[in-house]
Amino acid sequence: MTWTAPAIELPEHSRLGAERALLNSLLERGRAIFLWKCSGLNGIHLAARAVEPSSMSLLGLIRHLSEDERGWFRICAAGEKLDYIYCSESNPDGDFDDALPESAEDDYERYLAEIALADKAVAELPLDLVVEHPARPGLRVSVRWIYLHMIEEYGRHDGHADLLRERIDGATGYQAPFDNKAS
Repeated sequence: MTWTAPAIELPEHSRLGAERALLNSLLERGRAIFLWKCSGLNGIHLAARAVEPSSMSLLGLIRHLSEDERGWFRICAAGEKLDYIYCSESNPDGDFDDALPESAEDDYERYLAEIALADKAVAELPLDLVVEHPARPGLRVSVRWIYLHMIEEYGRHDGHADLLRERIDGATGYQAPFDNKAS
């Protein structure tokens, strides 16, 4: 197994600006932190599970976040008629349970593709647009809420990724650029 997740440079995030730009910046930052925690690892490392009986792994998180990007931005917000990638009614935890080392490169590339497609799907949608989640009748949310929920989701899973990475190779910490620029 020769493929390894590529190195990631953490982007600076905006602290001032219009609401959409700030939401996009924080979401992009959360995505980059997650990818940064995966960088340099091969499929075997990425598929390593946290602690039995948990099926959580970095690869499972890659697959789970692909589902989140698709589900919240593309299916819910943009109304695209899509199936989920890894999860189904008969296999609701397929994102984690079926994460295999040999699929790591494809799953990683699919995740990056889902991010790009999600960004494109909601780029022109008003933040105040209210949508109903097609799989959860009665659950009405705004596009703004979806952005905030995904920022929260990345915050939670970036913490998981930090612990998983430490277990794999001892790498810890978070060294992000911080300055006083009003970028």
